[in-house]
Amino acid sequence: MPNSPAAPGLWHRLLGVLRCPLCGGPLAPPHGVPASFATLRQVKSLGCAEGHSFDVARQGYLSLLTGNTNAANADSADMVTARTLFLKAGHYAPLARALAGTVADLCPPDGTVMDAGAGTGYYLATVLDALPEAVGLGLDASKFALRKASGAHPRAGAATWDIWKPLPVVSGAADVVINVFAPRNGPEFQRVLRPDGALVVVTPTARHLAELPASLGMLSVDAAKEDRLHRTLSGHFRQERTEVVERQVAMTDQDVRNLILMGPSAHHLSLEDVHRSVASLDTPLPVTVSFLVSVYRPH
Repeated sequence: MPNSPAAPGLWHRLLGVLRCPLCGGPLAPPHGVPASFATLRQVKSLGCAEGHSFDVARQGYLSLLTGNTNAANADSADMVTARTLFLKAGHYAPLARALAGTVADLCPPDGTVMDAGAGTGYYLATVLDALPEAVGLGLDASKFALRKASGAHPRAGAATWDIWKPLPVVSGAADVVINVFAPRNGPEFQRVLRPDGALVVVTPTARHLAELPASLGMLSVDAAKEDRLHRTLSGHFRQERTEVVERQVAMTDQDVRNLILMGPSAHHLSLEDVHRSVASLDTPLPVTVSFLVSVYRPH
């Protein structure tokens, strides 16, 4: 729902979640803007009492990162375009629905969901559809992705941020943190969650995309990835449960191209290499999409 109007008072609620990344103080709109403002397009900046000010992009997301707002490993404009087209094809829709169902069981109806590494906002939007009174905050390092995320759902706001850094979020402000194929900052996830909150992490299994040939140049799933995830989070979280979401889908040659170009492989493959590799496939190709949806509780 990219063109839906923002919910009344959305950013009034999210201002209680965000904090200044430089001093930790509360953020507020300029004088004269009603406290119940719904969309960042109504303001040019947000600031704190210490005089720190952060611009609002014309696409409606908040620029909290200083300096270069698109880190070297963040999604490029071409990667975002490929991801948007791939997700529109619906191959990951079962995952989005499963994630939404899991979060709906964990979050109060009027709660706050933070998406750490939100990308285009695809998963956060599906989660908020399952929680009619909740609000969401999507954080991502890519300004190109946030141009999509800022309009992904009327009850979602978006801001640039590097997930590895201390989060610009008030301690205990989030009911649920979701983390889908993104970096995991265990100490900060624990800090921003309420004591009875939950972290929901999505990772690929070793069976994910197993039918795609190695000649495509895609990065494979590390078999030890899940063990590393547990070790990374174990000092701050305990695992409560894990669900496998797995389907076989039929991918066209365009689907496969978008799949390659939307992920980390795009950083080291040329467009010509991708087209040449995909041209050798017999499509539509049956492909397994396989994920783990894991729920963690803070210690």
